[in-house]
Amino acid sequence: MHSHFRIDSGSAVELWATGLWALLALLYSTAAVISGGKHKPWPLYRHLCWYAGLACAAASIAGPIAARAHDDFTAHMIGHLLLGMLAPLLIALASPMRLLLRTLPVVYSRRIARILKSRPIRLLHDPVIAAVLNVGGLWALYTTDIYLLMQHHVSVHALVHLHLFLAGYLFTVSIIYIDPMPYRTSFMYRAVVLVTGMGAHAVLSKHLYARPPAGVPTAQAEAGSMLMYYGGDAIEIMLVSLFCWQWFKASRLRMLVPEQISYRK
Repeated sequence: MHSHFRIDSGSAVELWATGLWALLALLYSTAAVISGGKHKPWPLYRHLCWYAGLACAAASIAGPIAARAHDDFTAHMIGHLLLGMLAPLLIALASPMRLLLRTLPVVYSRRIARILKSRPIRLLHDPVIAAVLNVGGLWALYTTDIYLLMQHHVSVHALVHLHLFLAGYLFTVSIIYIDPMPYRTSFMYRAVVLVTGMGAHAVLSKHLYARPPAGVPTAQAEAGSMLMYYGGDAIEIMLVSLFCWQWFKASRLRMLVPEQISYRK
């Protein structure tokens, strides 16, 4: 499989990705310092999640993995797992929206809060819509000519990677609530969507094992699809664990509140 462009060490794409990573890391650290002066210190683990998430995203678009991804489907799939699944989960755990609202002056925080309450944001935050954009986007990528086009056109390549991250992040934050969100769906609703999305992801990996995208050698397709299946499972287990923990805490809180009311009576 031959491509019309490559991401080599020291290329403009690599320099751009490195610069963006450094900028976002600096902005987050600065916001944490400002927020810490007004409120409680920002937790260290959120810093670590942010930096790790940025590193996963950067590794998928620059460096050796990105360079090999044009000719190696397995390397491409590593990038998919990093950019579309692990990076969104880590960045969601960093709670960037909460940090932003704590850092900005009240007038700007209220404006952002109004945006979060808008109908478009509510629709995008719905787990079903987020799942369609995320898993449906993957099916479109690998079962149409989009995968072949992204190997030949840098603009398509960039758009696909942008979609992978944004759709993955949107799906993650629609399932687990880390940042403040005015519209919340039930745990059962989210559980059904999560299980369905995991199933669709697994079916796609098996489909790619049997029918790889055009131009992908059989050996690479088999290795890449197995990585997608088992690697995806590993990241999904982390997401499921966090979701179940939130569900457990919410259920326990509902049980404790009536007990406290009864005790006061």
